[in-house]
Amino acid sequence: MKYNLLGNTGLKVSELCLGTMTFGGKGIWTAIGTVPQAEVDELIKKSVDAGINFIDTANVYSEGISEQMTGAAVRNLGLNRDELIIATKVRGKMGPGPNETGLTRKHIMQQVDESLKRLQMDYIDLYQIHGFDPITPLEETLYALDNLVSSGKVRYIGCSNLAAWHIMKALGISERNHFAKFVSLQAYYTIAGRDIEREIVPLLTDQKLGLMVWSPLAGGLLSGKYGRHTSPEDSRRVSFDFPPVNKDKAYDIVEVMQEIATAKGVSVAQIALAWLLHQPVVTSVIIGAKRPDQLEDNIKSTEITLSAEELITLEGISKLTPEYPGWMIERQGVDRKG
Repeated sequence: MKYNLLGNTGLKVSELCLGTMTFGGKGIWTAIGTVPQAEVDELIKKSVDAGINFIDTANVYSEGISEQMTGAAVRNLGLNRDELIIATKVRGKMGPGPNETGLTRKHIMQQVDESLKRLQMDYIDLYQIHGFDPITPLEETLYALDNLVSSGKVRYIGCSNLAAWHIMKALGISERNHFAKFVSLQAYYTIAGRDIEREIVPLLTDQKLGLMVWSPLAGGLLSGKYGRHTSPEDSRRVSFDFPPVNKDKAYDIVEVMQEIATAKGVSVAQIALAWLLHQPVVTSVIIGAKRPDQLEDNIKSTEITLSAEELITLEGISKLTPEYPGWMIERQGVDRKG
C-alpha cells in the first residue's frame, strides 16, 4: 500500500480509501448495500490489515447509520483512532425541517456535532461539503468550516461534487479572509467517465488539491460482470442505474480491459482501479464492498503495474472527445511548451 500527501498538506493517506456507503442500508441506500455490523467489522479489519488508513463516510449514508457502524467497528476492533484518517460529509437532508439541509452555518454546526456523536469520536480528520448549495453564500459556509477547524472538531476541510468555478471561488474567498482552505475534492472519475479532465483536473493540479475518487467502477459497470450482452440480475444497477455512463463506450473499454486482465491473470475491476492509480492527479481511490472477496479483489489492484503500451491502448479507447475551448488552448499553447 502506498501513501500519498492529501493535497498541499503533510497528511499521508493510503492510495485506497474504504468507502462506507454499503453499510447499514436504510431508505434509498438499501439499493447500495445492507451490510450488517459484524460484516462491517470484518471489512474494516481487512482494510486496515492491508494498510488502508483512510475511511470515508457521510451523514446521509443510510440516514446516519453508516457513521454509527463505522465508529462502532473502530471500537469493536480496538483500533487506534489516531492512526486512522476519518472523513465524513455534510450537505444532504437530515430531517423534515426547512433548515435540516444545505450548507448554512446552522446546519453545519448542528451536523458536525451529530456526526461526532454517531462516530463516537472527538474529531473528524476531513470534513467535506457533499455538494453545492445554490442559496447559501459561500462566505457563510466557509466561515463556519473555518470555525470548526479553529475549534479542533475538524482537522482539514474538503469538498465534493463541485464545478471548477465553485472550487476556485471558494479558494479565493478563503484566501481573502484567511479561512481554512479546501485541501481536497471528492469526485466521480473512471476510465469510462473522464469528464473532470476538462476543467477540474487542471485546477486541482494548479491549486495543489488532492483528489479522492468515488465510484471508480462506475456503479459496478466496470467490474467485469457487465458486457454488451451480459448484465447480472442481482446488480444494484438494475434498481439504481447510477452514475450515468455512455454504456456503448464503456463496453468498448471493458472489452479492451478484459484482454489486458486476461493476459495478466487478474480481474477487469483491478485493471479499472489500476488505471486510476496510474493517474498522477489521483490521491486516493474510494473502494466500497458488500463482501470480503470483493474488497480483497479491489485491494489487489495496488499490485498491478500497467505498461506504457497498455496505458496508451487504454488512453486511445477512453479519451475524451475534444471540446472547445480545450482544443484551442492546446493548439495555441504548442509554441510555448518548448
